[in-house]
Formats: sequence, C-alpha cells, structure tokens
Amino acid sequence: MGLLLSGGAVYQDGAFHKLDVLEEQGRIVSISPTLPREGVSVVELHDMLLVPGFVDVHVHLRQPGFSYKETIASGTRAAAAGGYTAVCAMPNLDPVPDTREHLRTQLDLIRRDAKVHVYPYGAITQGEQGGALADLEGLAAEVAGFSDDGRGVQDEARMRAAMVLAKSLDKPIVAHCEDESLLAKGWCVHDGAYARAHGLTGNASESEWRQVGRDIRLVRETGCRYHVCHVSTKESVALIRAAKAEGLPVTCETGPHYLILCDEELQDEGRFRMNPPIRSAADRDALLEGLLDGTIDCIATDHAPHSAQEKSGGLAHSLNGIVGLECAFPVLYTQLVEPGIVPLATLVEAMSVRPRRIFGLPGGSITVGAPADLTVLDLDRPGIIDSARFRSLGRATPFDGWGVSAAVALTVCGGELVYADLREEDTL
Repeated sequence: MGLLLSGGAVYQDGAFHKLDVLEEQGRIVSISPTLPREGVSVVELHDMLLVPGFVDVHVHLRQPGFSYKETIASGTRAAAAGGYTAVCAMPNLDPVPDTREHLRTQLDLIRRDAKVHVYPYGAITQGEQGGALADLEGLAAEVAGFSDDGRGVQDEARMRAAMVLAKSLDKPIVAHCEDESLLAKGWCVHDGAYARAHGLTGNASESEWRQVGRDIRLVRETGCRYHVCHVSTKESVALIRAAKAEGLPVTCETGPHYLILCDEELQDEGRFRMNPPIRSAADRDALLEGLLDGTIDCIATDHAPHSAQEKSGGLAHSLNGIVGLECAFPVLYTQLVEPGIVPLATLVEAMSVRPRRIFGLPGGSITVGAPADLTVLDLDRPGIIDSARFRSLGRATPFDGWGVSAAVALTVCGGELVYADLREEDTL
C-alpha cells in the first residue's frame, strides 16, 4: 500500500509549495496539489514542511569494535529521529576498514541492523596510522570516500600519493585536518579566552588551517576531489573560499556546535569537549558567513558517542566527541533560522541537498521517480533538548536542556516509515 503525505509545504527548487506527495514501493510516484486517497495510507501534514531526507556525511557508529559506545542499530535509530535518511560512517573501528575483508565485517552489520541508508568510508592509511596506504582500489566500489578521521595525515608525500590514487578511482579524500606538530600536549579547549581564564592548555587554530592549506596545494597538483571535515577556524574558511574561487574541487562541512557556540560559552563538562574544539566568536561568525556565501557546503554533526564514564572527566579529562543527530535540526532552526540569521532554504540545502551532490548519493529532490527518502518538519513544536530520551547510546551534547521551537515529525526512508512523532490530529 502506498503512503500519501497530504497538505504539506513541499521543498522544490529552493522554495516551498503546497502539494500532496504519493510514495509507492520506495519511490515517489505522484505529486499534485490534490491526490486521491483511496487505497493508500494517509498522513495529514497540516502545513508542516516536507523536505528531502537529511544526510549527515560525518558520523561515528562505533560498530564493529566499540559497541558499548554505539551500535549501527542505535545510531541509525538516532539518525531517523533526527530526520536523517542517510549517514556516512567514519572508519574509526576495529577492524579499521582498510581492506575489502575488514570492510565486509562492517557492511554485514549495516545490512542486518541499519534503519537508514549507511555509506561507509574506507581508511586512507592502514589502521589509520598514517603509514602505508590502505587498499584504496579494493575498497573503492563500496565506500563514499577515504578518510583517516580522528587524525590528520601528517606525511605530505603520503597524502599526495593518496590523492593521486583517489583521483584515479574518482573518490574524494575526506580529511580531518590536524598538524600534530602544532598541538600542545594535554590540550582540551581552543587556545583562546576560556583557556586563558581557566588555566587550561589550548589547541591553536593553526593546527587546523595549516594542514588545510597544505592539502589545498596538493589538490592543485593532483586534481583530487577533497572534502574538509568539521571546519572550525576563520583561516580555514578563507583558504577554502579562495580554493573554490580558483575552481579547485574542494568542499567542506562544519558542525552545529561551531555555528552556534564560542569558547566563551564553555562549561567544565565533558559534553563541551570535542576535536576540533569550539573556537572564538570571530571563528563562529566566519563560519556563519561561509555558510551564507556557499563556502561551507554542508552541516555535519560529527556524531561521536562515548560512554558516560568516558565523558565524566570535565574538559580536561574527558574523551573528545559529542552526539548530535537527534538535536541538530531543532537547535539550528531555533538558533539560526528563527532569528533571521540563516534562511530556511540555506539550512535545507546544507542538510539535505548539497551533501548528496558532493558524495554522489541518491535522492536530494522531491520529484516523481526520486527515492522516497523524506523528512517532515514541524516548525511549531516547542520543546526541550533532553539527552536522557536520545535513542543514541551517547548522551553528551552541549545543547542538553536548550529550548527549541521546532521538531522532526516524520522520517521516511526507502518508502518505510522509520520515525514518527505526530500530533494527535495527524492520521496514519
């Protein structure tokens, strides 16, 4: 039986239009101002928004190897609750997906347990150790790209070789940019106002942007598609903006926490520690400007769950990483769209459309024949971010307890209803 989503405002070509959308067997089969209701299940959207399903190109599902932090089942349930119909999973796993055999372990778990589409990354180097290259050729057919996320590739010659091979395979290098020679031992926050006020060791912005600059130079030499993870500094934004103006195949992402917070708002709790750290107000403002002018292509949560114990050591002694899949849209809408800082269409493009374009993923439009990967947004749903209710096994988010004015009401993935939080008057 088909599923009719009726009475919603449908996102098409940068604007919203009052349309009905009918899905059958995983595809959109009809779109019209009014569609017949016989023989189908009907959801009344009551002017809620219908957008292409969100995509997060930077998540840590932790399985295989670290299922006490997260599993593919729990992580993709969290994704569905956040409106995501697809995620790209980082290779910080055991075994690291650096060979086809190691990747197969992860793919088998994805096929068995995933609630939404999961596209894994393969490692750039063996074991993500920065030495010999992983089996990029053997991995290429089944990965979204190559990343050593969590560590920057320190050796320039190694990165150049990886880019040359990735270019031949038509796959992107997805880079965690961090020059370890510029990192102070024991850093836990940005090297800025909060670090100085509280006597903490800081992480210098140059540790990120110096490697971004190096890699852009290598892109100029190799022509490799190159995507910068979790951009956090104003200097990185400027370098990427210049690379795009030059016509280089460079894209990037940033996270909700970098767009909303600055280091002056930190609290001495593990839920405020991540890598890269939350930086200065000037960096935050540059990221917002980059999102508005198209330098920042997409928003990715870097969803990185840890156990409660691993996040219990405050800023100085907790592991890096926060969760974000279940609260990204409500927080971004409430903090950026509602005050008029970022247009809603810009947010939808950054969360739904551009990620697919960068990585060649299916969907991204609500048109006849497109995959039925859809998200319904309720912009009149006041609430509180409550990490105790997360589907993720991780609970550490700096947004815990924040008031929000919007919510994800429905997520449809491949035509299947994978999440629903409908009001009483909506019918299914």
